[in-house]
Amino acid sequence: MTQDTKYDTPPHTHECGDCACSQPISLETTQRVERPVWPVRDIARLVIASLLTAVCVFVEMPELIALAGFIAAYLLAGYRILWRTATNLARGKIFDENFLMTVASLGAFLIGEYAEGVAVLIFFSVGMVLQNNAIARAKRSIAALMDIRPDRATIRTADGWQSVDPADVPIGSIVQVKPGERIPLDGVVTSGTSYLDTRALTGEGVPRTCTPGIEVLSGFVNLESTIEIETTAAFADSAASRILDLVEHAQEKKATTEQFITRFARVYTPIVLVIAALVAVVPPLLGFHTFEYWIYNALVFLVISCPCALVISIPLSFFGGIGGASKHGILVKGGNYLEALARIEAMAFDKTGTITQGNFAVTSFESVEAAEATSATPIAPTELLALAASAESHSSHPIATSLVVYARTEGATLSEPQDVTERIGGGVQATVDGRRIAVGSAAFLQDIGTTGVPATMPSTVYLAVDGVYAGRFVIEDEVRPDAANTLAELRTLGVHDIYMLTGDEVEITEAIAERVGIDHARGGLLPEDKLTQLEDIMASVQKPATVAAIGDGINDAPVLSRADVGIAMGGIGSDATIQAADIVIMNDDLAKLPLAIRIARKTLGIARQNIVLSLGIKFAIMGLALFGIAHIWLAIFADVGVALIALANAMRAQRA
Repeated sequence: MTQDTKYDTPPHTHECGDCACSQPISLETTQRVERPVWPVRDIARLVIASLLTAVCVFVEMPELIALAGFIAAYLLAGYRILWRTATNLARGKIFDENFLMTVASLGAFLIGEYAEGVAVLIFFSVGMVLQNNAIARAKRSIAALMDIRPDRATIRTADGWQSVDPADVPIGSIVQVKPGERIPLDGVVTSGTSYLDTRALTGEGVPRTCTPGIEVLSGFVNLESTIEIETTAAFADSAASRILDLVEHAQEKKATTEQFITRFARVYTPIVLVIAALVAVVPPLLGFHTFEYWIYNALVFLVISCPCALVISIPLSFFGGIGGASKHGILVKGGNYLEALARIEAMAFDKTGTITQGNFAVTSFESVEAAEATSATPIAPTELLALAASAESHSSHPIATSLVVYARTEGATLSEPQDVTERIGGGVQATVDGRRIAVGSAAFLQDIGTTGVPATMPSTVYLAVDGVYAGRFVIEDEVRPDAANTLAELRTLGVHDIYMLTGDEVEITEAIAERVGIDHARGGLLPEDKLTQLEDIMASVQKPATVAAIGDGINDAPVLSRADVGIAMGGIGSDATIQAADIVIMNDDLAKLPLAIRIARKTLGIARQNIVLSLGIKFAIMGLALFGIAHIWLAIFADVGVALIALANAMRAQRA
């Protein structure tokens, strides 16, 4: 990533002016977030303003000189606040915390409380510096994720190896990645063996083995030796770029709690201004104390009422939760999805690739005494295995692959098949060692005239030799070893109803559901049937409780899009999955689901704590101000102190 001075002073779009929450995490702001977050100039001017105020308070001097000193300290501490107030007024933006601080500090000066007027701006500015530092720290976990996209790629050219911008590398290029370097683009390893650190994308701490033929993703770190990769995607379409785009826009989708705070602040600010005006005018008109006394209390009331703690700490809570989740390989597209996840009470799982691993394996083989067409000589089981596996050896279907692996494990020697024909969804025919072999479903074998085919059984592949039924294989999709424990943990978190919606056969679906402990298993579903079932589930759950759908690919996209929360398993390689899902478990680890829920609930709890803390303390001290009991120093605590306490609490959301 290039060092560009234009990123040093990005525009501020939020009402809180210099606050770091006004600067969205983007590729442009990454450099700034990584730099030291303590602004030396700001700290220096606040220290000077504080010393100057102390001198004017404690050192005897002529009144005019002291007043000049207070004015100098006032301008030094608050010129930015005054400038933002003026520019906001010019744009018609009146009701923000800068306006409140300006009115309160100027009012204090007008009634002769010079030290308090300066103190308001000093402490408010100190609070903003500390808040910006806290927010920048919260963004570092996301900024670290931004580092996954390298700024250079070494490609093979006619003139040798050259370092170029990854955006200029065409698909099909050969890229060299040395130890310690990040893989710049998605591709397939063509040369070299090494280990890859995948933590930035998957959260996994154990390095992956990398050998020729292995697919790798941009953002992985090469650990051991130089490898060469043939690129399979353009820079903009690589995994790192897609993930960065997802994270960059995550904060645009606000949670309901965040939206409430935004609406609250817009209504709250003008109300407190009206109340402050009434406090300043009504009591003295009724004969209670002097105008000076009640104007002071009104100014105290204004300082207390500043909503900065709410405006900043609540979004920071959700941003911290999103950042904390990303450390564990859980990408959340927005605070609204994090909040919805915290209220999950029902989950609908796909089967293949989600509850199961999507890896088919032969669990048993049963042969019969098949005979050749011209002989009664039985064929040995090992030879039948070899014939079946040889016929399937050219097929890329997962079941064919599992059959070949099983045969070789059993010691069978394969032959080269001839005259291979394959029917999609049916089976394969081939000539092997002079025999005509057919492998597939019972219906397929019957269609081609096979005799002796038994009744159809679930998860079964049938074998025929020269038109005679010869045996069958029982093939099952391997259940994830952590599936049962994960589902049990979800129940302890309050996920009361767990469903499995799949297009697989009903008998298989029910057997797997029983094995892992799923409440409701519904098989034989077309994509539109899955959608209907999900809508029924959602209708049965009482709001504000939510329903999540969990799947592993494009075929699950409609269900993931329709659910309150769509969760994609292992979606880092799929554009469609990332687009359809609200949350992506990047390393395909089912056990991350309970962790995601715990992070979401912790984040929502922290946000609610900050609302209660901020409003509770503010309303209490505002009440004191209405009766003339509070003073300016207590008001400063109610503003800056409460904001910092809320920010410190919000930072806990990062520690998942």
